[in-house]
Amino acid sequence: MERRHDLDALRVLAFLLLIAYHCAMLYVAEWDWHLKSTHLAEWLQWPMLAMNRWRMALLFLVSGLAIGLYQPARHPGRFALDRTWRLLPPLLFGMFVVVSVQAYCQGVVNGTVRPGYLEFLWRYWQVKPWPEGGFDGAEYGITWNHLWYLAYLWPYSLLLTALLPLLESAPGRRLQAAFAGLRGGALVLLPALPLVVYLNVLLPRFEATNDLIHDWFQHAQFFTVFVYGYLLARARGFWEEIVRLRRPLGLGAAAMCVVYVGLVKSGVEFGEPALAAVRSLRGLFVWTTLLAILAWAKHGLDRPFRWLPYASEAVFPWYVIHQSATVVVAYWLVPLQLDAWLEASLVVAGTVAACLLGHEIVRRVAWLRPLFGLKRRKPSVRPQPEALAVVGGRQ
Repeated sequence: MERRHDLDALRVLAFLLLIAYHCAMLYVAEWDWHLKSTHLAEWLQWPMLAMNRWRMALLFLVSGLAIGLYQPARHPGRFALDRTWRLLPPLLFGMFVVVSVQAYCQGVVNGTVRPGYLEFLWRYWQVKPWPEGGFDGAEYGITWNHLWYLAYLWPYSLLLTALLPLLESAPGRRLQAAFAGLRGGALVLLPALPLVVYLNVLLPRFEATNDLIHDWFQHAQFFTVFVYGYLLARARGFWEEIVRLRRPLGLGAAAMCVVYVGLVKSGVEFGEPALAAVRSLRGLFVWTTLLAILAWAKHGLDRPFRWLPYASEAVFPWYVIHQSATVVVAYWLVPLQLDAWLEASLVVAGTVAACLLGHEIVRRVAWLRPLFGLKRRKPSVRPQPEALAVVGGRQ
């Protein structure tokens, strides 16, 4: 399998951005979240809105790219079993153990859960509906909160496996070649068209829910970019083209970001034609931003950084742990009424410390590794330092 250091590094940076985003959710004014600080800032809405439109699409795109490099068509059954083993145990363990503390903290703050975590946990493990407004997902009795990405990635991976015979057929290969052969403006405009359609047809009818069942707009968007990643992963001409276009892609994405966010935050009530134009701009902005990120990552990050093997292994445990850590730290800090910058600094530091400590524990305990997305380490095999660049990104 081809080693793509830029995609490994981009995966690390994308999840770090996700952690920063969730820390900031504690402070952004008028945006609902599990807990909120007393220090709320309206100005945070601008950068948060700019990131919100493409941040999760980037994760699904990178996931598709990684699968494309893996070439699952060679062993589709093995690939499906591997994805199931790598994704379901962390999701289930996370829901019943790691995420439970978020539900507890939110329920106590909302006044619907009595203090006493062990008592709460026993009730939570029974998966019975809770009083309305207790915590996000209370009506189901249990929640996956930020782990919804795993809940979506698993069926996407299985659906892609089912589509492999079609994608690898002669017509499918011709379609892949045509898609990978897009150049210049066509590379920006044509793949953005499905996103524009989803925004204008599905989004008005299906708001984002993260509940897997009723989330048709997000499914359409995320599965599309997931498949894009699979189709483009090994297309050398595509990568050469976006690196060549990296400057106009970056400038175009920045310009569309300013215009789009400015329109959304203008307070103007748009009529349907104008609203359709704003939604269309959003679709073009998302795809152009994804292309620009891939282009600059390929240009600047495709090298074996010394930190990359460790960081690549750490990504999955950090992802599972981070939001629960943020919520717990905020649960204890917010009532202290600290200075805004001190509180925010301690929230970030506490989140990072919990993730760092959690990963260091998980990577050393054999039975914990699969529960946090890491492969079991064979005791008889001790990788040499030079081999880490080959395996680090897929731990």
